[in-house]
This record gives sequence, C-alpha cells and structure tokens, in this order.
Amino acid sequence: MRVLDIDLDFFLSDCCPLAEMGKRPALIGHEPWPEEKVIDFLEKQCGLSANAPVPGRVFETHDYALLYWREQMQKGRLKAPFHITHVDAHSDLGIGRPGPGFVLNSVLPRSTDKREDIEKYYDMSKLDEANYLLFALAFRWISSLDNVRNPKSRPDIPEEILLPGRRDGIQLSSFASRLFEGSNGREPEIPFNVFEDYRTFISPAQYDHVTLAISPRYSPEAADALVPVVSRYILT
Repeated sequence: MRVLDIDLDFFLSDCCPLAEMGKRPALIGHEPWPEEKVIDFLEKQCGLSANAPVPGRVFETHDYALLYWREQMQKGRLKAPFHITHVDAHSDLGIGRPGPGFVLNSVLPRSTDKREDIEKYYDMSKLDEANYLLFALAFRWISSLDNVRNPKSRPDIPEEILLPGRRDGIQLSSFASRLFEGSNGREPEIPFNVFEDYRTFISPAQYDHVTLAISPRYSPEAADALVPVVSRYILT
C-alpha cells in the first residue's frame, strides 16, 4: 500500500526556523506557494484528483501521522509494511534533539511486537514531529521511503541510519539491537529516495491514504490558506 504524507511547510518559498511554542514563523521570506502551483504539484506529480479524494486526515503536528497509521492498520484499512512518500521540507528522521540514539538503542532492542508503545514514548518526551518517521521505521511499518523536499531544505538526514557508503537505503542498527538479532532478526533494508528537486518527482502509482500536517511552528499563519486547497484531495 502507498501513503502520501504531506507537511504544509513544503509549500513555502524557504524553510522556516522553528518558532517558539505557541508562535508562528514570520511571513517575510517564507511566503506560501500560489494555490495554482500547489494544485499543479498534487495533480500532475502526485496523481491526485479532487473528484476522487483519497482517505486520510489533516492534523496539527506531523507526529499524529503515527497515530493515524496505527488506527488504520487496526481497522484493516492499511497493512504494514507500506510505502511512504514524505513531502516535507524536513526528513523527520531525528536529526535534532533527542536524536536517533533513543530509537536505535532503546526501541530496536525490544521485541518487535512490543515496540509500538507510542503513548509511552510520548510520556518519556522522546517522540515528536521531528522524529516520528524514525519510530515508524523502528516499528517496521515502512517498506520504502521517498523524501520530496523543498528546494531550500537544509541537510537533516542522520548519517548513522543510512546504509554504509550509500544514500539510497536505510537500515537501523546499534550495538544493543545487534545483541537481540537472534530473536528479532536483522532490521530490514529500506529503499530510500531523496528528491532534492521536487520537480523530478512523479508518483509511479496511486495512493491509498493522504495526510496533511499543518506544523504551525514551521509555517507562517498565511500558509493556512493552503489547508483547504490540499484538503480537497483528502476524504476524511
């Protein structure tokens, strides 16, 4: 199955610095795309149609995608592992604090049937909108991952999760996780494609689910006008 996972900050002229809690970034220098350009990307490059919206959801912060995917799997509407096209100015693979260390050293050693304790990771303040995809990888939910980036995106993909000497694949690993390979098996190699120039991306197949994160600390208030534009393609 295929999931299109969009962040509103992709549709900006430049990436915003993280705003303080409860505030939004400044508009100057971070203007949102014109509506026509957003529609063109969604329809011509992602293959969406407002006449046939795809099941999905709009939420405030991107980590809620984990909760949505789990809910859909529990309802039998999504089956793991699935492909994710992550359309975002950021990789959300944990480059910032707390970094990949917790997932690599504390989540991976757990048996695979006990890793998906999302509420516990929230309580520990280890899971957030900047690393939720790393958790999805550790849960073995992802079969392949594309990151379609804003042209002004800054480097933020942790080198330690990439296959050695390569940038086209991810394999999570740590000393602690390798101690439990006898029971858990080796972590899967995940094909990983990064589109630094979004214009080179064309979806090869239709999507089964589409989600949109507003990410208010990463996008100016003016970008909210694009939420109903993207929502035309989402059946909630």
